[in-house]
Order: sequence, then C-alpha cells, then structure tokens
Amino acid sequence: MEWVVMGVLIVSLFALTFIVIKKKLGFSWLTVFGTHMVLASLGIYVVNFSGLMTAVYIPLNPVTIGAVTILGLPGVALLYGLKVFIIGS
Repeated sequence: MEWVVMGVLIVSLFALTFIVIKKKLGFSWLTVFGTHMVLASLGIYVVNFSGLMTAVYIPLNPVTIGAVTILGLPGVALLYGLKVFIIGS
C-alpha cells in the first residue's frame, strides 16, 4: 500500500512540474499563495486575540488556514459561525 501512495505522489510531482514548465507559470504564484496564507493566519490570529469575541477560539491549523486562504475574509466569518452555532451547541 505504501508503494501505491509513493507512486501517486511521484506521478503528481511530475505532472505538476510539467504543468509549471509547459504553461510558463514561473514562481510568482507561490508569492501570491504565500501572501494569502500569511494574511489568513493573521486574520484568524486577530479574531482569537483581539478581545472582541472572547468566547470563540479558532485554532490555527492547516484546515482553518486553508479555508481562509481560499475564501478570504468571509472564511473567517464562516469559521466563526461554525464555531458558535454548530460546535458550541
């Protein structure tokens, strides 16, 4: 089973490398993605430690940061709503 997973990862790596080289994307998308990740982490950090919403703590983990990276500021509101209404009850 480990060999199958390793094979899938290697094929995916080669496919991603081929796409980056073929489309001539360069590495500028990494800068944009990194900036979005930092801003997502900062947004969650502000919600956690601003003192405006003391009853809510959103953990900083890859899932929450990924959700906020993709959705932006509405992602923070989504996580806040999930924490208050679904997990809190």
